[in-house]
Amino acid sequence: MLLVLTAHPGDFVWRAAGAIALATSRGGRAVIGCMSFGERGESASLWRKGHTLDEIKAQRRAEAEKAAAVLGAEIRFYDAGDYPLTATPELTRSLIDLYREVQPTVVLTHAAADPYNHDHATAHAIALRARVLAQAPGVEGPGEVIGAPPVFCFEPHQPEQCGFVPDVLLDVTGVWERKREAMQVLAAQKHLWNYYTELGARRGLQASRNSGPNLGLPDDTRAEAYQRVFPQVTRVLS
Repeated sequence: MLLVLTAHPGDFVWRAAGAIALATSRGGRAVIGCMSFGERGESASLWRKGHTLDEIKAQRRAEAEKAAAVLGAEIRFYDAGDYPLTATPELTRSLIDLYREVQPTVVLTHAAADPYNHDHATAHAIALRARVLAQAPGVEGPGEVIGAPPVFCFEPHQPEQCGFVPDVLLDVTGVWERKREAMQVLAAQKHLWNYYTELGARRGLQASRNSGPNLGLPDDTRAEAYQRVFPQVTRVLS
């Protein structure tokens, strides 16, 4: 069960659509918790066209729903505002409830720092805080407490400036066209289509060069980069 917690609608598409599509293509469940509609920071082209706030929210919601459907995922919206996204008690409570409802086995969210978009760092902090609280029997809420699902940060737009050092390269070649289809839903951010297409190829080449004899990935692999928050627990080094 994959839970993806993002600040804005575009975030799960650009950065984690491959992981989402992989999960659902294997028969798993994927749920996206979208903290805002990206109505201020992600929607410059819509503002320039003279749309109202409510119109922009509606369009971004529709895009996110369509993209999630392409990926086979469910999506929940929390309309917590962006630019700035604020860590309110209500939002934290909602995400605790979401954790306990879906009982994730893996969580994806933003990296811990992003000097170009502080909402992303805020979303990271909220996602981790809610995870810890959802583990605690003393914290009230519906459903059972969760275990300790691993958390992976997806790649920020400018990783060098965010201190993002990937330690996982995920082969998404088999679902790459679904990711491309989901990206093309986001008409408000067409300028990012080529960027993330090229990034998938670059990360794919890195994955192929690091795959070793067990995987032996070809050079035309497509991949997404992730960074673990907590240590991997294992009995065998591999």
